[in-house]
Amino acid sequence: MAKPNATFLEELTSAVQGCIALVTGKRDAPSYFDFSQRGLLGSLIAVVLGIAIAGFGPLLVGVPLPQGAATQSIIVNAVLFLAQAGTAYVALRQMSRQDGFLPYFVASNWVTLVSAILLLLSFMLGPLGMIVLLGVVIVAIATFINIGRLIVTLTPVQIGILFVSQAVGVFLALGIVAVLLGPSATAAG
Repeated sequence: MAKPNATFLEELTSAVQGCIALVTGKRDAPSYFDFSQRGLLGSLIAVVLGIAIAGFGPLLVGVPLPQGAATQSIIVNAVLFLAQAGTAYVALRQMSRQDGFLPYFVASNWVTLVSAILLLLSFMLGPLGMIVLLGVVIVAIATFINIGRLIVTLTPVQIGILFVSQAVGVFLALGIVAVLLGPSATAAG
């Protein structure tokens, strides 16, 4: 359970348990996350770590990348993060559910770190990593729905609206990145 004065490692451990609770649909999932300002800061650190793992993780495990690919990956993932946060804020505001933004944001940030670690694992497994990649996609969908359902307490229609807004935001962000950095940049993310 989340503690207000937890160390980052304790917060990480609790948040990973929260991510597992989200995947399995447990109603106590919110209790694992710290929705205070301190918890927000911890979740932002988790996102920075997740983006760094996505960019440089393959290099750390010996997967060769083209020159500049890690940097492009970091830029793309940072832009996607901002697009996701922005569209979530706008969608929740339009639903008069601004109260749900901080909990949504914190839980999503921790899911980002866990997903980055799982994606790194898929790199390490080579061809078998496709199974892990498929699992990450399924887990991402389940956690998105359960963040909306269990943490923000949205209705199914509101979860659908949030999902569509996120998809549109990510699509537009990828388009902007492709125009600014070139089409190969969107492949790096």
